[in-house]
Amino acid sequence: MLIAMTNTRHPGHAGPGATEPGDVAETRLWMEEHNWLYALLRSSDNTAPTFRIPDLLSACVAIVFSRDDAAERIFGFLGTLLVMRPPSTPRRRESLWRAQYELLHDLQCSPANKHPNPKFQLDQLTTACVALCQHDDPSGAAVLRQARLNMVERHSGAHGAPRPER
Repeated sequence: MLIAMTNTRHPGHAGPGATEPGDVAETRLWMEEHNWLYALLRSSDNTAPTFRIPDLLSACVAIVFSRDDAAERIFGFLGTLLVMRPPSTPRRRESLWRAQYELLHDLQCSPANKHPNPKFQLDQLTTACVALCQHDDPSGAAVLRQARLNMVERHSGAHGAPRPER
């Protein structure tokens, strides 16, 4: 027997826990790093809740930017490893949470990414964060842990709940 449920929400209103369109931003991710992130998404360690790519990608950015030397590490990767890859390497379009996008955007607009330095694009900065996390912890356990912390932080900021200690 098939039971049809009526929509109890008004059209145009998000349901509980839903995100607003402005909460996420699009970026691109180079395939090598996307494949690692996708493997983490499908991992048996990614359960209860199962984090999606925006959560995992944002966790990578948050991890890298939690260190004082984030810009140096990112530009170090870009200037030594990513620059040697073919520029036509395929990329995947992905989303990340607005807070982590802002970190990347600020770095993209920083003096470190202006003349006379090479100009790196958002997808390259995003890719660097994932690559650095993969290098530091190939298991992805730190990324899953950070995804949980990011989730608590997003919900604590929106609902005024106390934030856990890190």
